[in-house]
Amino acid sequence: MSDVSVPAHRQGRWFLWLVAGAVSAVAVFLFVTGARIAREGSLQELHPADAIVVFGAAEYAGHPSPVLRARLDHALDLYKQGLAPVLITTGGAASDPSFSEGGVGHDYLQRRGIPERNLIAETQGSDTAQSAVRVAVIMRANGLRSCIAVSDTYHVFRIKRLLEHEGIGPVYVAPRPDSRPHSLLQRAYAILREASSYLLWKLGAM
Repeated sequence: MSDVSVPAHRQGRWFLWLVAGAVSAVAVFLFVTGARIAREGSLQELHPADAIVVFGAAEYAGHPSPVLRARLDHALDLYKQGLAPVLITTGGAASDPSFSEGGVGHDYLQRRGIPERNLIAETQGSDTAQSAVRVAVIMRANGLRSCIAVSDTYHVFRIKRLLEHEGIGPVYVAPRPDSRPHSLLQRAYAILREASSYLLWKLGAM
């Protein structure tokens, strides 16, 4: 009876080809996604919508960080332009359980003159994906379908896909002004980080 087993060196060669193919596929995906992230981050899609969703950033003892404040101010400008009647702030608590990013954002906007009836705070999401899921639940419960997503330049691409995955749409993006990193190295790192996060989410959603 003849031996039809594949020699070990051929098995190793096929394994290396498989690994090389997987690495190449990931590299192509990250490159193409990175280009899409850069392109979408340059947009300001100022269309009427049901809500403006402000994705959270750090807060310090009940006060928004400069990044969060800039996002909130941009959302406030969009609200004042009449683009949406409702503002939704997102983000749970970090190291200080007394405050959440969503709650701090809500209070900041209320102090800037937005009526309580026009504000909703999502305060449980620990990351972008969780906040997107909870925002979708909030929007459906309030009969809201479309939104303008406000965050940083290279963050809005992933936010849009997460919200669309949850059935929200159309989703427009309006990154806060001057949120693109200044150096090429910082831009490349930010794009790679977002593309990698998007890839991990896609794999987890399969």
